[in-house]
Amino acid sequence: MFLIDKPFVSAFLIESIKKNDFPIVATKAAKALVSDDTLNWIAEEKAISMIKNNPSLRVYSNSENALGWIEKNLGETDLCYQVKLLKDKVAFRKMIKDIYPDFYYKEIALDEIHQLSAQDLNFPFVIKPSIGFFSIGVHIVRNEEDWINTKNELSIEKLQSDFPSSVLNISNFIIEDYIVGEEYAIDYYYDNEGNVVILNVLHHLFSSDTDTSDRVYYTSKKIMEAHKLELKSFLQKVGEKLNLRNFPAHAEVRIDKNGKIIPIEINPLRFGGWCTTGDLLGLSLGFNSYEYYQNNSQPNLDNIFKNKTDKLYSIVVLDNNSGIAASNISNFNYSKLEKDFESPVLIRALDIKKYGVFGFVFAETSMDNQIELNDILSSDLKKYIELVE
Repeated sequence: MFLIDKPFVSAFLIESIKKNDFPIVATKAAKALVSDDTLNWIAEEKAISMIKNNPSLRVYSNSENALGWIEKNLGETDLCYQVKLLKDKVAFRKMIKDIYPDFYYKEIALDEIHQLSAQDLNFPFVIKPSIGFFSIGVHIVRNEEDWINTKNELSIEKLQSDFPSSVLNISNFIIEDYIVGEEYAIDYYYDNEGNVVILNVLHHLFSSDTDTSDRVYYTSKKIMEAHKLELKSFLQKVGEKLNLRNFPAHAEVRIDKNGKIIPIEINPLRFGGWCTTGDLLGLSLGFNSYEYYQNNSQPNLDNIFKNKTDKLYSIVVLDNNSGIAASNISNFNYSKLEKDFESPVLIRALDIKKYGVFGFVFAETSMDNQIELNDILSSDLKKYIELVE
């Protein structure tokens, strides 16, 4: 069963739902986003009853906005408890404290942040909303100067967004140890016996050690094979703590130089936001993560990456880091952008004024041409932006 909600749903996901006749809940938000009346629409009341009466029913949401619907309509269920615990970063840290006893974290209210002096803190650390999304309000703080600058950025006025409180709540933050290592994002699910099934592992590229953006993620057969077993072992421990079954998730972790996995967060009931990581291998290689989850299927990497083992598959988030206000932008030149990629699979253009991003690029890149990913990683995108006259 699919819970579709704002801000965005991809054509690929809707086509997958239609092709397989997967049930989709007829919420007001879903109906506003999807106009196809031939889908297998399920009335909300029936969907609520089905989920309550069948805890093993597979639920997937394209957006964390739908978590509010779950809390409102399924508040007494195990599903709601599992979702809320994973979504709350403080609660999540408490749950895995026995696995990482030396990992430091502290919860703090927004109005208390400005009272903290450098003498109260251990550098370096990360501060972010306890309930957050899309790297909003996330800061790496290395020294007292960083802390002064960060405090200036953490205010109600500067952190306002259109996301509901179940997705982004800036009233409480978490301060935690800065994790040194390479960052990875994992799409996976717990099958009907609670076993972890990994569908994708993506390396999150950063332009510097202070970068917290979501600009570039890429995957390959080599990346998936290198980390699959260790990631399964860690994610299995989390699943056992919450008795997760038939449950999709998107985890973000760092892996240090010794191979130790330290989690950043686990996002419930979805793969990567904005239909990105869930669409990537389907658009590029025909491997449909949504179908694999719904059908309780195991991926075969040799088949998925047949004749493609020398390729990288990436997602580029076209966030507006240009310093130019959206109101001063008349156009974004996607044709020019397309020419900067060896083999673009899809450029998903979005209205910057409506969505806050210019869109997403899905690309195939030869391993010896990773410079094109590094170039877009460090780009301010001004070369593609046309200004209002």
